[in-house]
Amino acid sequence: MSKFTALLVEKDDKGEFTRNLVERDTSALPEGDVLIDVKFSSLNFKDALSATGNPGVSRNFPHTPGIDAAGTVLESSDSGVQPGTEVLVTGYDLGMNTSGGFGQRIRVPGSWVVCLDALSMRDSMIIGTAGLTAALCIEKLLHMGLEQNSGKVLVTGASGGVGSFAVALLSQLGFEVSAVSGKPEQTSFLEKLGASEVISRKQFMEGAGRPMLKEQWAGVVDSVGGEMLFAAIKSLRYGGSAAACGLVASMDIPATVLPFILRSVNLLGIDSVELPLDKKQAVWKKLGNEWRLKCLEDLVKEIRLSEVSSAIDTILAGKMVGRGLVIL
Repeated sequence: MSKFTALLVEKDDKGEFTRNLVERDTSALPEGDVLIDVKFSSLNFKDALSATGNPGVSRNFPHTPGIDAAGTVLESSDSGVQPGTEVLVTGYDLGMNTSGGFGQRIRVPGSWVVCLDALSMRDSMIIGTAGLTAALCIEKLLHMGLEQNSGKVLVTGASGGVGSFAVALLSQLGFEVSAVSGKPEQTSFLEKLGASEVISRKQFMEGAGRPMLKEQWAGVVDSVGGEMLFAAIKSLRYGGSAAACGLVASMDIPATVLPFILRSVNLLGIDSVELPLDKKQAVWKKLGNEWRLKCLEDLVKEIRLSEVSSAIDTILAGKMVGRGLVIL
């Protein structure tokens, strides 16, 4: 079948962006080694930025967003990826300037493709980039010496995609998790995922302007950035680490060197986009085996392709909770 349905973002002469479901032809897809019949995608904050023309994410229009995709290989010139194989693609340029997972077909380089093993296509997209990123944060914190007896682990933006997955996985691994959320109505949701306490955003930021804060956290997973990230850093316990992976609040950090030189703390940068494929494959394997999340279905909200445009408005308004699974 050469025709497929996709969400297409177009830019008009006035510089305004529109989103519509359209029928496209596979000949309109970019060059690549592997043609994939997409069955599932997921909705991320980055997709919403791409769909609204953020130049830091997407510059070429018309364009189909969707930084995640899982499906079955239809055609392949890559010997490592055979037709009929169930695969996933996350990151690299997918959904940025390369037609992404909000279309029923994608064509990508073979070097972007992960062959699925223990995970189903559906489960891989409930996890998606958000879950992969959360896992990378936790993996790096563990590498830096975080242990179950080290103390509480803080998760900011806890009701979002990265945050909710981090809360659930940390809890499953035996850590005591403190969750910060600006959505008090999601307290029971976060407690169900394993949070031992839920802290309101307002409460967490009280007194945050002080140069140093009371030592509280053995580790931090932060997807928010800005003042909240530095407040978390200032309240790390001696030798603790904060893994930073997002900028929902701000890309700027109002920082001083004090916590770094007085408490020997660490700020760890996390990237899941350009991570080499072999390292991505290793984390995906872990997520399908020893780190397989038991409460995965508790995270998910199903979204049909026809509902993606309105869901984009929801995530931009800061009202998205958990993981948005896009069904194509």
